[in-house]
Amino acid sequence: MRYLAIDLGGKRTGLAVGDDLTLIATPIEVLEIPPGPRLVEAIRAAIREHGPDELVLGLPLNMDGTSGPAAEGARAFAAELAAATGLEVRLHDERLSSAAAEADLAGRFTRKGRKRRLDAVAAARILEGFLAAGD
Repeated sequence: MRYLAIDLGGKRTGLAVGDDLTLIATPIEVLEIPPGPRLVEAIRAAIREHGPDELVLGLPLNMDGTSGPAAEGARAFAAELAAATGLEVRLHDERLSSAAAEADLAGRFTRKGRKRRLDAVAAARILEGFLAAGD
């Protein structure tokens, strides 16, 4: 099965693709669009380009595992994406994915270069976790 992973942010959203055969997740792009109809349309364009069977959306739980406003926003966005795309949207815990992505990029790019890539790498980390969990 092929997946498109989404690291939803207030200003930037990272995308990555991967599948359950190779267990490889590849960052593809960062959309500098806030949540809303334009972001949904940009994700639909990525779906047309990459042909995933399902979507995996990062669920920003609190460090103690509880849900807060950000997690509720992600759940609402997941429902919006499912309705707009007809694809199943799977939620996956994204705790520490941005920190891991930052470590992946450390020393490899300028600060501006890291910022442009960070959210897509975080989406890949979310997808790697999802694939490893076998959900």
